[in-house]
Amino acid sequence: MSLERALAAIAEAEPLAVTGRVRAIVGLAIRAAIPGARIGEVVEIERRGGAPLLAEVVGFDLDDATLLPLGDARGVGADDPVRPTGRPLAIRAGDDLLGRVLDGLGEPIDDGPPLAGALWPVMRPAPPPLARARITRPLVTGVRAIDGLTTLGEGQRVGLFAGSGVGKSTLLGRIARHADADVVVVGLIGERGREVREFLEDCLGPEGLARAVVVVATSDAPALLRVRSAWVATAIAEHFRERGQRVLFVMDSVTRFARAAREVGLAAGEPPARRGFPPSVFAALPRLLERTGTADCGSITGIYTVLVEGGDLDEPVADETRGILDGHVVLDRELAARGRWPAIDPLRSLSRVMDQVVDGAQLDAARALRAHLAIYEAKRDLVLLGAYERGQDRRLDAALARIDAIEAFLGQDAHPSRIEDTRAALAALR
Repeated sequence: MSLERALAAIAEAEPLAVTGRVRAIVGLAIRAAIPGARIGEVVEIERRGGAPLLAEVVGFDLDDATLLPLGDARGVGADDPVRPTGRPLAIRAGDDLLGRVLDGLGEPIDDGPPLAGALWPVMRPAPPPLARARITRPLVTGVRAIDGLTTLGEGQRVGLFAGSGVGKSTLLGRIARHADADVVVVGLIGERGREVREFLEDCLGPEGLARAVVVVATSDAPALLRVRSAWVATAIAEHFRERGQRVLFVMDSVTRFARAAREVGLAAGEPPARRGFPPSVFAALPRLLERTGTADCGSITGIYTVLVEGGDLDEPVADETRGILDGHVVLDRELAARGRWPAIDPLRSLSRVMDQVVDGAQLDAARALRAHLAIYEAKRDLVLLGAYERGQDRRLDAALARIDAIEAFLGQDAHPSRIEDTRAALAALR
């Protein structure tokens, strides 16, 4: 009996918790001695007179772990206790996510109740290549310039490339509100705080928010929190995909994610490589972007905005992202200055799955419109200067006869266009 009592006492005893100590703070990074810590593990820093601060292990320097805080690090001091949690970052995922606004750690920031779903790991592998179903169905966005000329497919990943102030966030919100999907997951990464409420109320609206989950990490959030918010939003989209649903995932923006990841990498001691970006940024981009797409059940159609400096599509983040995704939609500042919305440039935009999700008639009509637009843009200056006389170029004459109708087709007001109307209008422009 004495042995049984001893075994029972051992089973009921609480194990000794391993505790580390803060040793130094250098820039964004916190150095701490934590026995047994692992990369990616979440730890709690006990601040004197304040709530515990969550941080993540991002590297090691000899015997010290390099931590980056997932919140405001004010109040952290030398020798503060550091308690490992023994697990990576996880979120609550369930039906009660719909209609909610979350922070970068997956915690509600609206007035709703706490989440009650099961824990869902944030860092997950992408679906195996042979487990991905082929893309065969179009995704209707309600935007004529996209549905007609760069048709998206359910499970496709596409980039929305634009400079600042060209209307990409507005276009993204319209797509999120009107697209044919079961669930919409929105990741606002590094956004201005003012724009969050505007996006929720003006772009999504109550009807759109009812089927959406919005993850927000504003520009003043710690770098690691901005990075993790992109993974959290992706993990939420994966939760709904694994339930067999058609998910639309929109993220604004990949560029701000990459800039935050640059801060994390440099703070962890990485050397800068391409235009100041450390190698870990270009390793993180495919891991993030490949997690969306099709799977054996359900799909995630990913639309990612990419900020391009001065319209340069060949800068490192834009070039890397364009090479990973299944297509790109380019917004042009000059077209926006002409008053066209959306300012989509069909000649520079491409959907790599369009020929798999539309019929031959639409493909032919789209090619014909591009041909008319290309010849007109090539000779536009001559036409505007009055230096061209009709009859000299048969192809240009055909383009001039249609250019007003083409401009009307490419421009659009706030109302979505039915796919039947888009196809009929496109066919009439041949």
